Amino acid sequence: MATVFPGSRHEEMTIRGRDLVTGLPKTLTVTSEEIQQALQEPVNTIIQAAKNVLERTPPELSADIIDRGIILTGGGALLHGIDQLLAEELKVPVVIAEDPMTCVAEGTGRMLENLDKLSKRKLS
Repeated sequence: MATVFPGSRHEEMTIRGRDLVTGLPKTLTVTSEEIQQALQEPVNTIIQAAKNVLERTPPELSADIIDRGIILTGGGALLHGIDQLLAEELKVPVVIAEDPMTCVAEGTGRMLENLDKLSKRKLS
């Protein structure tokens, strides 16, 4: 139910737990809008970091990013609306990897399997 793109979800969930102040059981209703507000500061930090990287990116790579976009990986890519928000803020296409939770590990594994081939190319 969490989202980072304002207005894209209007869900609520009832949660139960122990109130850390009183120590007593408590029930609360949390909305998508409240979660979006809670995530706003860290998401803005991510957006600013991405902008800083794009500003320092060499022109030849910038052209590729403008044409092909950015692929999001990892658990953060699963946060509802993060692709829309980044695309809107960065003005480039943003897509979520097919399997964002494992694609980095799988890619690293493939690189390690072919490390000898990469080393040979570098030496040539």
